[in-house]
Amino acid sequence: MEYFLHILITIVIYITLSVSFNILFGYTGVLALCHAAFYGIGAYSFALLVMHVGLGFLPAMFCAVLITALISLIIAVPGLRVHWDYMVIFAFSFQMVIYHIMINWRGLTRGPQGIPGIPQPEIFGYTFDSPFSFLFLALFLTSVVVYLVKRLEKSTFGLILKGIKDDEIAVKSVGKNITIYKVISFAIAAGMAAVAGTMTASYLSYISPANFDLHMSIFVLICLIFGGLGSISGAILGTAILTALPELLRFIPMLPSTMLGGIRDFIYAIILLVFILYRPQGLLGKAGK
Repeated sequence: MEYFLHILITIVIYITLSVSFNILFGYTGVLALCHAAFYGIGAYSFALLVMHVGLGFLPAMFCAVLITALISLIIAVPGLRVHWDYMVIFAFSFQMVIYHIMINWRGLTRGPQGIPGIPQPEIFGYTFDSPFSFLFLALFLTSVVVYLVKRLEKSTFGLILKGIKDDEIAVKSVGKNITIYKVISFAIAAGMAAVAGTMTASYLSYISPANFDLHMSIFVLICLIFGGLGSISGAILGTAILTALPELLRFIPMLPSTMLGGIRDFIYAIILLVFILYRPQGLLGKAGK
């Protein structure tokens, strides 16, 4: 039962990541392979604020969201002024820089050893000290993120983001500063990724750089492509399927555990190639998006 709850909680946390990345890649068309970096910044900020500053769960989470959104401006402001190809390289470089900071700044992050002993979340005197209770907290926080993204999608701001993805020149012609809109969407997506980082840190009570490497950014990208770019339902479905799939492989008879990682990566690669070639809109995405 606890194993099943662990998988559900992991799916819920990753849904927050995918839905937030959908703002950038699904709506705005910005391919920034650094979402795991924001995920990690949120997790480390939360852990340090809780353990060394003494903040409670909610204040630490809000501060982590703000810190991550502000740090995202380091890449967003200069990166979104360059051509799309250079932005991909710029974001990839940022991902690697943050990852190596997590590994090498031992005085702050403890390096590869990670940060253990992160307190379990406590809100209004109630401690979420079991997987079952934490699942409800994760569902609530993810539901808030999904609701906010849905409201953003239907707002004028969201329509402009979709317009930027379809035709930047047309959006410029009506007097909109596309750089500002991209920067704001970047900050929003990064802040929401920090919510996922907060949930991971408080749920596992331990974080390390291995949780936030390039593989995680690629995983989120594949979830979106598989589920459907620009579709909230697609992001949720794609994340749920691709998170559960490696766990289902564990029940295949006579499959060595050492092969699971390689098989998982192979399956992800096949899924990515098939959907790019034959159904680029994904499972629930609309054709032409």
